[in-house]
Amino acid sequence: MGKKRGSHVDMLFFTLLRRQSMKIKVFLAMTAFISSLVALRSFVQNYNNFFVAAESVHAVGIIALIWKLTTRKTCSGLSLQTQELTALVLAVRICCRFEIGHNIHTFLDIASLVSTAWVIYMMRFKLYVTYNQHLDRTPKICLLIPCGIMAVLVYPNTSLPLYTKMMWAFGVYLEAIMVLPQLHMMQRTQLIEPCTALYVFALGLSRFFGAAYWILRVYESTEAYLFLLGHGYLWVPMVLVAETVQTFILSDFCYYYSKSVLNGNLLVRVPRV
Repeated sequence: MGKKRGSHVDMLFFTLLRRQSMKIKVFLAMTAFISSLVALRSFVQNYNNFFVAAESVHAVGIIALIWKLTTRKTCSGLSLQTQELTALVLAVRICCRFEIGHNIHTFLDIASLVSTAWVIYMMRFKLYVTYNQHLDRTPKICLLIPCGIMAVLVYPNTSLPLYTKMMWAFGVYLEAIMVLPQLHMMQRTQLIEPCTALYVFALGLSRFFGAAYWILRVYESTEAYLFLLGHGYLWVPMVLVAETVQTFILSDFCYYYSKSVLNGNLLVRVPRV
């Protein structure tokens, strides 16, 4: 009975939220985001742990995909383009780490790249007949070219070689929008099965941790970053924009996923655009 009452309260909450204007929804989302940052700042001392958390959550999402591909023998609902863009981002980041230095992030990136490459192999060769290619039609070139241009114009101001700085910037910008083909595909299908939904939710949660890292780092070093900004240093604000954009791109789906889970539904429904 308590569970039924809780489900009723959850349904009422989401109904009231859905009826609000876009301005109020944005305000509530920003309030929740800032409150989460304040809470994380109080409990987490080493901000590098946010990167580990982000990559670990991403790994959970990939495990959900592997389980789906191996047990259900289908890649229906998955965007091959998002998987290929993810592999490209990881490959670029790993290449850059040969100049920057190896650490736990390198190991996590390599593990993610191997897993993503396996997912791509399964989708292209083993389970291609179940791939919804007609729904996965977002042109990758429209995502790659703007990221390449931005990487040439704005990149980190470090002592690294110029090509490394541009590659790193390209990876950051592409990571912010690589999920768009998957989101567009889900908006066309509207009904998302559990494993795919968990994967996208994991991406959203991982990007929240990534955004939290940069925002809190900038907050802790306000004077230093303002000094750099005064000398035309645009990398830090561009990273913040990229992280924030990706977080809010995924926040809409995370809302529908949370609503579905709280209501006890296995399938997630998203509105058609």
